[in-house]
Amino acid sequence: MNTPHHHDAHAHHGQHEQHGPAGLDSSQDGYTLALETVALPAGTDSDLRFRLLGTDGRPVADLTPIHDKLVHLIVVRRDLTRYVHVHPAVADDGTWSVRVRLPEAGAYRVFADFAPAALGRTLTLGADLGAGDGDGPARELPGPAPAFAVDGREVTLTGEPAAGERRRLEFAVARDGRPVTDLQPYLAAYGHLVALRLEDLAYVHVHPDGSPGDGTTEPGPVVAFHAQVPGPGTYRLFLDFKHEDAVRTAEFTAVVK
Repeated sequence: MNTPHHHDAHAHHGQHEQHGPAGLDSSQDGYTLALETVALPAGTDSDLRFRLLGTDGRPVADLTPIHDKLVHLIVVRRDLTRYVHVHPAVADDGTWSVRVRLPEAGAYRVFADFAPAALGRTLTLGADLGAGDGDGPARELPGPAPAFAVDGREVTLTGEPAAGERRRLEFAVARDGRPVTDLQPYLAAYGHLVALRLEDLAYVHVHPDGSPGDGTTEPGPVVAFHAQVPGPGTYRLFLDFKHEDAVRTAEFTAVVK
């Protein structure tokens, strides 16, 4: 039985934040993301299956949880106009699976965030995935804008990411013009931020300053991060947050010189 198990309560924030390009390869440091599902139908719920292999070629059996989950799986369309963040389950044989719906045909990229206990830090590995015939039309990203509306909430971004430098990014959540002060914890935080570079799909995943229950972090309206991107390019920033029992995603474009 190769089912991964908990090594520690949480991976530290510093273990998770990655300042260099991540997710560009399916193998790193002897670990491999091996997709068993390389294509899915478009527009229907389907199982995405994969394995995480260790240095011995066998499924990794000891993972450190990262904010309440052993694996965070991100699926994006290569033009960054679709984004899915899910948490797979593992079978006794070490195969991971999760139900996902990719709404349209096209080329996608899968990223797996996981922390092998033997490595002592988080890895992000990437692999290609097709949906439908894999040949959907590419779209241009929206240009940079200070606010994004989702499900009646408006999220406003203050700050800009910079290459090779940690910058503070603040996301303020409002509803009907009023600040939201009752954000709910989601995966042990009030928000999660993924940044992806359009040109090569370099990946950065950071967690916010503070955490629920630490005595100082308020449940809104602002969720703040210190993020660093690996180099110049056009980035899409995806912020997951939970309010009124539903997880929502705000999306922003940032151009880094």
